[in-house]
Amino acid sequence: MTREAPPIEDDDAARRQLGERLKEARKYLGLTQEEVAAYLRIGRTALGDIESGQRRVEVIELTRLAKLYRQSVGYFTGEEESSGLPADVAHLARRVADLSQDDRDELARFADYLRTRSSGER
Repeated sequence: MTREAPPIEDDDAARRQLGERLKEARKYLGLTQEEVAAYLRIGRTALGDIESGQRRVEVIELTRLAKLYRQSVGYFTGEEESSGLPADVAHLARRVADLSQDDRDELARFADYLRTRSSGER
Protein backbone atom coordinates (compact mmCIF):
# COMPACT_ATOMS: atom_id res chain seq x y z
CA MET A 1 0.00 0.00 0.00
CA THR A 2 1.44 3.38 -0.98
CA ARG A 3 0.62 6.66 0.64
CA GLU A 4 -0.08 9.65 -1.50
CA ALA A 5 2.08 12.68 -0.77
CA PRO A 6 0.26 15.71 0.62
CA PRO A 7 -0.33 18.52 -1.86
CA ILE A 8 2.52 20.99 -2.23
CA GLU A 9 0.24 23.78 -1.01
CA ASP A 10 0.04 21.97 2.36
CA ASP A 11 3.84 21.91 2.54
CA ASP A 12 3.99 25.62 1.77
CA ALA A 13 1.42 26.43 4.46
CA ALA A 14 3.22 24.25 7.01
CA ARG A 15 6.55 25.90 6.17
CA ARG A 16 5.01 29.37 6.58
CA GLN A 17 3.45 28.38 9.93
CA LEU A 18 6.74 26.92 11.15
CA GLY A 19 8.57 30.07 10.06
CA GLU A 20 6.07 32.29 11.85
CA ARG A 21 6.44 30.32 15.10
CA LEU A 22 10.21 30.54 14.85
CA LYS A 23 10.02 34.28 14.23
CA GLU A 24 7.65 34.82 17.17
CA ALA A 25 9.95 32.84 19.50
CA ARG A 26 12.99 34.81 18.35
CA LYS A 27 11.25 38.14 18.88
CA TYR A 28 9.85 37.04 22.24
CA LEU A 29 13.40 36.42 23.46
CA GLY A 30 14.58 39.73 22.02
CA LEU A 31 17.04 38.15 19.62
CA THR A 32 17.92 39.65 16.24
CA GLN A 33 18.07 37.71 13.01
CA GLU A 34 21.79 38.42 12.93
CA GLU A 35 22.33 36.85 16.36
CA VAL A 36 20.32 33.74 15.52
CA ALA A 37 21.91 33.36 12.09
CA ALA A 38 25.37 33.54 13.67
CA TYR A 39 24.32 30.88 16.21
CA LEU A 40 23.19 28.61 13.35
CA ARG A 41 26.18 29.54 11.20
CA ILE A 42 23.95 30.58 8.29
CA GLY A 43 23.41 33.93 6.60
CA ARG A 44 20.86 36.40 7.94
CA THR A 45 18.97 36.25 4.65
CA ALA A 46 18.74 32.46 4.98
CA LEU A 47 17.16 32.89 8.42
CA GLY A 48 14.78 35.48 6.98
CA ASP A 49 13.81 32.97 4.29
CA ILE A 50 13.17 30.33 6.97
CA GLU A 51 11.00 32.71 8.99
CA SER A 52 8.99 33.68 5.90
CA GLY A 53 8.52 30.04 4.88
CA GLN A 54 10.56 30.39 1.69
CA ARG A 55 13.33 28.04 2.81
CA ARG A 56 13.11 24.60 4.34
CA VAL A 57 14.59 24.09 7.78
CA GLU A 58 17.09 21.31 8.22
CA VAL A 59 16.41 18.98 11.15
CA ILE A 60 19.68 19.98 12.79
CA GLU A 61 18.80 23.66 12.42
CA LEU A 62 15.35 23.14 13.92
CA THR A 63 16.82 21.21 16.84
CA ARG A 64 19.34 23.97 17.52
CA LEU A 65 16.64 26.65 17.23
CA ALA A 66 14.39 24.78 19.65
CA LYS A 67 17.24 24.64 22.16
CA LEU A 68 18.06 28.33 21.68
CA TYR A 69 14.40 29.36 21.95
CA ARG A 70 13.79 27.05 24.95
CA GLN A 71 10.95 25.22 23.24
CA SER A 72 10.43 21.70 22.04
CA VAL A 73 10.65 20.84 18.36
CA GLY A 74 7.02 19.73 18.67
CA TYR A 75 6.00 23.26 19.63
CA PHE A 76 7.30 24.59 16.32
CA THR A 77 5.94 21.76 14.18
CA GLY A 78 2.49 21.93 15.77
CA GLU A 79 2.68 18.43 17.22
CA GLU A 80 2.38 19.75 20.77
CA GLU A 81 -0.96 21.45 20.20
CA SER A 82 -2.75 18.25 21.12
CA SER A 83 -1.57 18.56 24.73
CA GLY A 84 -4.61 20.69 25.47
CA LEU A 85 -2.54 23.39 27.15
CA PRO A 86 -2.31 26.91 25.77
CA ALA A 87 1.11 27.56 24.26
CA ASP A 88 2.12 30.02 26.98
CA VAL A 89 1.19 27.57 29.74
CA ALA A 90 3.11 24.76 28.05
CA HIS A 91 6.09 27.11 27.78
CA LEU A 92 5.87 27.87 31.51
CA ALA A 93 5.70 24.18 32.32
CA ARG A 94 8.88 23.52 30.36
CA ARG A 95 10.66 26.38 32.11
CA VAL A 96 9.52 25.23 35.56
CA ALA A 97 10.74 21.67 34.94
CA ASP A 98 14.33 22.91 35.29
CA LEU A 99 13.73 24.42 38.74
CA SER A 100 14.51 22.72 42.03
CA GLN A 101 11.65 21.12 43.95
CA ASP A 102 11.73 23.94 46.51
CA ASP A 103 11.46 26.54 43.75
CA ARG A 104 8.57 24.64 42.11
CA ASP A 105 6.78 24.51 45.48
CA GLU A 106 7.27 28.25 45.90
CA LEU A 107 6.00 28.86 42.37
CA ALA A 108 2.92 26.74 43.12
CA ARG A 109 2.22 28.85 46.21
CA PHE A 110 2.57 32.00 44.12
CA ALA A 111 0.17 30.60 41.50
CA ASP A 112 -2.32 29.86 44.29
CA TYR A 113 -1.92 33.43 45.54
CA LEU A 114 -2.56 34.84 42.06
CA ARG A 115 -5.60 32.62 41.62
CA THR A 116 -7.17 33.72 44.93
CA ARG A 117 -6.27 37.36 44.27
CA SER A 118 -7.88 37.36 40.82
CA SER A 119 -10.98 35.52 42.05
CA GLY A 120 -11.39 38.14 44.82
CA GLU A 121 -11.35 40.97 42.26
CA ARG A 122 -14.55 39.76 40.58
